[in-house]
Amino acid sequence: MSGEAASNAFGFAHLWAAGDLASHGVVFLLTLMSVASWYFIFIKLWQGRQLRRAARASGAFWSAASLAEGLERLRAAGGNNPRGTTGRHGRRSPFVRLLEAACRQPVRAGDDAAVTAPLQARFAPSEQLERALRQQLAVTQLGLEQGLTLLATIGATAPFVGLFGTVWGIYHALVAIGISGQTALEQVAGPVGEALIMTAAGLLVALPAVFAFNAFGRANRVFLAELDAFADDLLAFFAHEATASAASARALPRMAEGA
Repeated sequence: MSGEAASNAFGFAHLWAAGDLASHGVVFLLTLMSVASWYFIFIKLWQGRQLRRAARASGAFWSAASLAEGLERLRAAGGNNPRGTTGRHGRRSPFVRLLEAACRQPVRAGDDAAVTAPLQARFAPSEQLERALRQQLAVTQLGLEQGLTLLATIGATAPFVGLFGTVWGIYHALVAIGISGQTALEQVAGPVGEALIMTAAGLLVALPAVFAFNAFGRANRVFLAELDAFADDLLAFFAHEATASAASARALPRMAEGA
């Protein structure tokens, strides 16, 4: 019977019933941190899968015959619905947004911007294109980093939250010893068991968050490098298109004069 009583003293139900507001608060906080951590881990895993599909489709873009066809190939990377229209994930692809931002910019110089025009319209066309691509890259980077700060915070603080529960449990054990005047196992089993569980819980919450933060951070750096290379290629492509258009525009008057 004594062994069964000691086992019950280390049971979760007994530990919860013997705990006070501080220990219950530690358990609640660790549970909340764990749920938030795993939520962002699953979200980032799903996001990483979509980004890898989009990155693979970026190679098919340059084999397209036109910008419109290339854009459709990038959008199709997000998957098509049964009716054959573009899936919503493709429209959210950073490569698609980068290309759409580039297509909205002028590719060659026209009339000089008026003095009353917005400041952004007074840039040269190539500078407007570079500025648009740079801004879209910054927006994408901010989106990729969402949740990483929380994972880093949980990974750094969860062990200390568990350690607080450990210290609180040991304090309860010492109080129980002082009140009873003896060090019987029945007097200290509950508080010591509570302290050990708090330490383990803090580590179990922190370790997945730390591993996920490091893995997602590296994946983001690799993806942003690919996206930055794609942006450089777009900049070179549109610059070449602007040069070719300007050369054609200068050749037309000469052809008319020769005629």
